[in-house]
Amino acid sequence: MKQGNETRRWVLLVGLVAGCAAAPVCGQRKGADAAITADVQRSLENKRFSDVHVLVKNGIVTLTGTVDVYATKEEAERKIHHKSGVVAVHNTIEAHSPGGGAELSDAEMRSRLAEKLTYDRVGYGTTAFNSFTIGVLNGVVTLGGVAYGPTDKDSAISLVAHFPGVKDVVDDIEVAPVSPNDDRIRVQAARAIYGFPSLQRYAIDPAKPIRITVVNGNITLTGVVDRQADKDTAGIRANGVPGAFKVTNDLQVAVANGGNR
Repeated sequence: MKQGNETRRWVLLVGLVAGCAAAPVCGQRKGADAAITADVQRSLENKRFSDVHVLVKNGIVTLTGTVDVYATKEEAERKIHHKSGVVAVHNTIEAHSPGGGAELSDAEMRSRLAEKLTYDRVGYGTTAFNSFTIGVLNGVVTLGGVAYGPTDKDSAISLVAHFPGVKDVVDDIEVAPVSPNDDRIRVQAARAIYGFPSLQRYAIDPAKPIRITVVNGNITLTGVVDRQADKDTAGIRANGVPGAFKVTNDLQVAVANGGNR
């Protein structure tokens, strides 16, 4: 019995010594976390982050709360990721539609985003050379396809990230490699297609409904045309471009126009 009491006293003594040794360290950690918290909160003082909350433990920052659009969620993380003392960021902020309105269905969101992306970058001369795909599942948008360049890709992602109701963006967009030969093929294909008499009406549309992507000399046609004859003509014209290795004609024929008029 005496030996048991002695053992307990030694355990207690060791515990007290350990606690005394750890106390300064714990205090330093708490002080560092408090400093990080204050720094992070200063960076998120903008009203866009008014409903964002910050918790810091051992240098790990956890963000909670809500914002209007997904882009703001990303911006909050970017603002603090490289701050002094920050070890990692756990971003659980949720993006909600402004005003608490009803959320769009996945089908409705996809339709609206497709329309916006169709006219993205109009006036920059690269619209016809971008071809994007859109998938939406539970508010998470997956972007695919091919972008003419990094700027076109960034513009598409930014457009989606700023759309109300989008909860996350998955980037599967491929950027076409830089190639003078591909650039030549793009320009010649666009002239061959949009300059052909029966297809000239498509050139009037600023959205350029016949999209022409070129990767390593391979042409892919996407978009929507009014009739099967237009699809076939566009494919023939693309096949006539010197230096093109292969043409994939993925143009769709508008159902509303009867398909084969």
